[in-house]
Amino acid sequence: MRASDERILTTHVGSIPRPAALPTLLVGQDRGEAMDEAALAREAEAAVRDVVRRQLDAGIDIGNDGEQPRAGFSTYVARRMRGFGGTSRRPAAKEFAEFPDYAAMLARRRADAARIGDAPQAVGPVRYEGLGEAERECDMFDRAVAAAPKAFAERFMTAVSPGTAATILLNAHYDSHERYVMALADELRKEYELIHRRGYVLQLDCPDLAMERARFFQDDSLERFQKAVALHVDAINRACADIPPDRVRLHLCWGNYDGPHTHDVPLEAVLPLVTRARVGALSLPLGNPRHQHEHRVIARHGLPAGMLFLPGVIDTTTNYVEHPEVVADRLVHAVEAVGDRARVIASTDCGFGTFAGSEMCAPSVVWAKLRSLSEGAALATRPLRGR
Repeated sequence: MRASDERILTTHVGSIPRPAALPTLLVGQDRGEAMDEAALAREAEAAVRDVVRRQLDAGIDIGNDGEQPRAGFSTYVARRMRGFGGTSRRPAAKEFAEFPDYAAMLARRRADAARIGDAPQAVGPVRYEGLGEAERECDMFDRAVAAAPKAFAERFMTAVSPGTAATILLNAHYDSHERYVMALADELRKEYELIHRRGYVLQLDCPDLAMERARFFQDDSLERFQKAVALHVDAINRACADIPPDRVRLHLCWGNYDGPHTHDVPLEAVLPLVTRARVGALSLPLGNPRHQHEHRVIARHGLPAGMLFLPGVIDTTTNYVEHPEVVADRLVHAVEAVGDRARVIASTDCGFGTFAGSEMCAPSVVWAKLRSLSEGAALATRPLRGR
């Protein structure tokens, strides 16, 4: 992966709001409605071209396809694999019981979104019968990049982690959580290796390593959750065994919504387990009000030698546009935490469109935030030059 050798580079976590017509088509497809697949393909192709161009215009160095062809960052695998059907009954976040008015507000906002808490579940052996849809997404991205007037310094493609898939697409087939997670790892490995072969950095989306403490594992002890994190990291390492670690980056988060987050597990409780993953970069949120302090945990524990740090310095759940000076200050904290400017790449807390139809930031605000990210990275580079 590219490091910030000359200046602090910029990236983001993956999803970008989709243009007006596309969410309706994706949500319909996700819900099993009759669909004009050709129209959906045309809209997705146009959307990918647009987000590639706009990322470059905003100063993003390391970009992707904005996840435009997917209804959800995690649930897309239910389309790509056999073995899924029915409906999962995903537990609500623990805080929703304490803040029911917020829970109701969020439910209203997500009424027309792709399935989130009621995604399909595993009802048989999960398996790919081909990687055609993943190949088509890569082809679409390549065409958009070829048509762009400028080039990214590097490109990435996101993919759900085995543990995240297992805790969102629930298990109604395997006789244990461990067997389900490892079955997913063995299949997702095929898509991961495709992404690597196509020349992209692989980003693994792993909110399970933090968020699921207050959801899937909310009734378990912290120690039980930590054992689950260790299992999920083992699954990542199994799935990525043949990909060089420096071509993989891992995104961890506590859930991409503007809720109270009062039951979020502290980073300190999971960081030593997460850094056992064979990856070359760690992405985590530092821009939202609940986790801005976590850079101190990185400073105390450190990261493995050579691991890049992608701090989120832009909140993806509010329509405030962070001032470039605020972005720069947050980046200075991140550099001080790892002790090496070259190992820090400015990023966002999470995606801006993790599920079609449930975006929290207006699209014009998203692009303003990404421009501010680039401006803040340039400001932070100056005082840090030579450190």
